[in-house]
Amino acid sequence: MDLIEELRAKKNASAQNIPTEKWNIMMNSTQQLIKEHLSKKALKEGDKMIDFTLPNAVGGIITLSEKLEKGSVIISFYRGGWCPYCNMELRALQEILPQIKKSGASLLAISPETPDHSLNTSEKNNLQFDVLSDVDNSISKKIGLVFKIPKNLREVYHSFNIDVPKHNGNSDYELPMPATFVINKNGMITYAFVPEDYTERADPKKILELI
Repeated sequence: MDLIEELRAKKNASAQNIPTEKWNIMMNSTQQLIKEHLSKKALKEGDKMIDFTLPNAVGGIITLSEKLEKGSVIISFYRGGWCPYCNMELRALQEILPQIKKSGASLLAISPETPDHSLNTSEKNNLQFDVLSDVDNSISKKIGLVFKIPKNLREVYHSFNIDVPKHNGNSDYELPMPATFVINKNGMITYAFVPEDYTERADPKKILELI
């Protein structure tokens, strides 16, 4: 089963297993983001990606422009290690990491989680690429990815024992849309996948075609 099939199966299973009232709140929140065309505010193909410097999960510091000196960079913005769809995506990216490296490109994953939680996400998924912490969504906001979790959805997350403030180290209740960018050596975005629906992710096969 490839990533897209796995995501679809997870969504179908969730629709069956999560109480209807909670599921409707989750889906209505997503529909509201779609209605607001939130993704149109984000950087797109042809735009120049902003440079940034962020900490990785093991105490290192990663700067995008330094990575670009060596080749193209793939960036995956994800919501957090508490999100099952994010973990599926991260594992799928790990599977294609050898091909990414063979092409001379590199891979970065970015979430608003604190470094400690990023390390936990990296370890539980056996990730061999840099997992960065964009605390307070400082970079994601500049790219146009961030939204605030509505109060009724916060209550649903709490009922699932998902503590977003604990993971993010603040009480903003803000998350990025799960976005994937391919950036060439000149810093230009050659591919942008920015869905308002958090159950959708870029197809790894598509990423490999573009690097």
